[in-house]
Amino acid sequence: MTNAPPTPKGFRDIKPELAKKRRIAINKIAAVLEESGFAPMETPTAEFAETLLGKYGEEERLIYQFTDRGGRKLALRYDLTVPLARYVATYNPPLPFHRYQTGQVFRGENPQRGRWREFTQFDFDTVGSNDPKEDALVVATVLKATKALGIKGAVMLINDRKNFEGFPKEAVIAIDKLDKIGEEGVVKELEQKGVEPLKKAIDIIQTIKSKKPTPDLEKIFEYLGNYGVNSNDYEFKPTLARGLNYYTGSIFELRVPSYENFSIGAGGRYDNLIGMFSKRQVPAVGFSFGIDRLVEILPQ
Repeated sequence: MTNAPPTPKGFRDIKPELAKKRRIAINKIAAVLEESGFAPMETPTAEFAETLLGKYGEEERLIYQFTDRGGRKLALRYDLTVPLARYVATYNPPLPFHRYQTGQVFRGENPQRGRWREFTQFDFDTVGSNDPKEDALVVATVLKATKALGIKGAVMLINDRKNFEGFPKEAVIAIDKLDKIGEEGVVKELEQKGVEPLKKAIDIIQTIKSKKPTPDLEKIFEYLGNYGVNSNDYEFKPTLARGLNYYTGSIFELRVPSYENFSIGAGGRYDNLIGMFSKRQVPAVGFSFGIDRLVEILPQ
């Protein structure tokens, strides 16, 4: 044994065998995206802290922040979506703008299955269109990519954030954990957050569980059929909420049976995010694969 220094918690070395497997997966996804009209681009690993702050809700506490030697407050990117929004506001590319990007992101959270404090995301987005057809294109492209990777049984869970209008923010955050902590756990969390009495907490859960697809979702499902997507490959899930503050409409989460209740990718529509950096509102929708989790389930 050597006395070489360890890596920090949540950071790791990736050995050649795994690095090769990751590269093969990334190349296969990129090939599918380019067939669908998406082009590559890149953004820096570090941004000014104010660029990232105020975009992620309670998850903002996970952002790695530091001050450089010039006294500037910087941060490591939390995801690839906010940097994309800043890029679009900066350069005003012709719309609609279809892009994909692979890169490292950083979150100061406890490591879990397939997720470290430094991990790899593979994002792709359509910027500049509020047509539900673009939401359907994102979903269809994800499912096409999973098939190209040889993944079986992948299902895209779909909901609309509009289904949560009128509900307390705390209730939506708790409901999103339903698959992980169960109904009893959600009720307990709702009570702890002041949604009382017990009957009210139970009623909130049942009301949300009984929600139907919104008109926008109905259009997305229709377009999915036009794209040749099998109805068994996606599912309307009214309790799906996604935690990030910037989602405004459709939201997606990719699940596979072998990976329990963890997603291997997620996304949705964020029509107000780019407007936070620009004088105009620019609609957008996208998806992000978690490469580390994705590689874990690839066929050998």
